[in-house]
Amino acid sequence: MNTQASHLVPTIALRDIPAALIDALKSRFSAQCSTALAVREQHGRDESSFEAPPPAAVVFAQSTQDVVDAVKLAGKFNVPVIPFGVGTSLEGHLLAVQGGISIDVSGMNQVLSINAEDLTVTVQPGVTRKQLNEAVKSTGLFFPIDPGADATLGGMSATRASGTNAVRYGTMRENVLALEVVTASGEIIRTGTRARKSSAGYDLTRLLVGSEGTLGVITEVTVKLYPLPEAISAAICSFPSIEAAVRCTIQIIQLGIPIARVELIDGKTMRMVNAYAKLALREEPLLLMEFHGSPASVKEQAEMVQEIASEFGGNAFEWATTPEERTRLWTARHNAYFAAIQSKPGCRAISTDTCVPISRLADCLLDSVTEADASGIPYFLLGHVGDGNFHFGYLIDPAKPEEREIAEKLNHSLVARALRLGGTCTGEHGIGLHKMDFLIAETGVGAIDMMRSIKRALDPQNIMNPGKIFAL
Repeated sequence: MNTQASHLVPTIALRDIPAALIDALKSRFSAQCSTALAVREQHGRDESSFEAPPPAAVVFAQSTQDVVDAVKLAGKFNVPVIPFGVGTSLEGHLLAVQGGISIDVSGMNQVLSINAEDLTVTVQPGVTRKQLNEAVKSTGLFFPIDPGADATLGGMSATRASGTNAVRYGTMRENVLALEVVTASGEIIRTGTRARKSSAGYDLTRLLVGSEGTLGVITEVTVKLYPLPEAISAAICSFPSIEAAVRCTIQIIQLGIPIARVELIDGKTMRMVNAYAKLALREEPLLLMEFHGSPASVKEQAEMVQEIASEFGGNAFEWATTPEERTRLWTARHNAYFAAIQSKPGCRAISTDTCVPISRLADCLLDSVTEADASGIPYFLLGHVGDGNFHFGYLIDPAKPEEREIAEKLNHSLVARALRLGGTCTGEHGIGLHKMDFLIAETGVGAIDMMRSIKRALDPQNIMNPGKIFAL
């Protein structure tokens, strides 16, 4: 893995954007096509620390046909297409590294059909997770995938997102049943059905979920829904050390307790969260947990977890049973990234999201903490530790290259450690630009060559979000 190259936008010549293409887009889309610099810049950045030139134009799609027409025009002129939802990705997925046009699908935000009896819902790609849950709440169902940001279902599918509920409900990989996709040739295809299982041919749905816009533009998504739990209880518990908190989590998972969420926040990050959210939580390693089920089962799960926590020095158990109390705690957790950024004005975060087998979580996490502490770079630490996934955010001054270099070396060391322990370089953020070298180390050259073969077969002009995941 090349630490020098892993954080840089690849040096690839921008493709020419013919004036004839811009004229054709404006003729077809009128006010739905913008070449204003402010609009292009908004669509040329995400939550990553990368910088690249903005796209040449932005098309605000309102329908699948709009996407078809935009892709066909781009293909005619051999110009890249970059799908855009709400811009919350962390790995440079949205950057127009070879130039091109951005197709903004946020206006395609209709919930198309709710099939409560089958526990499924079909939506356009611009529907956000909060919007979806608001739309289905009257049915007694909910969509559990919660990556923190109010991301779109199209973007969450494209990056194979997960989040805080994954330990119980799985990731987008397990919860997307069917897709409608516009291919590089402008053809509309459908993959999967509303049926819960199928043995019909290649699993194209799973191929496209996690493809990061490199194989097509998602224009419709069918996902699973789940019954709202009869009872929900949340709890926080502080620990004397990160190791104690992690080993408590491992014990909970290995005993098969069906905990819905278990999040780790280290003491440094708790200090940032308290300052940002005006809270007074203990500034020690903390587990934030949630239990779903019947009142009796929730009570039983919570009592078992509290007993396990006490064995590892857990103390100051606090319960949150009302929706308002739970929301307050989870809002603080979801705002931890912004709390960290505000703790060092003007900084950018170099983020990680490795995931390891649960039995190796303590080994990976503790060695990584030791390295981060020794580096002198401020950081925040969060973890969806119930499924072995955790995040470091190294806070750097973008004007100081030496800080970025230290952060990237820490990231390199962390990923190498995770791979040695049987883990992955990305548990949920995706590859994008930042982890292209790491993907080679994880999968091997042969697997990358197979991915390239698929990409070339489905996108021979290489117009679908080129320069992401791997180099052609």
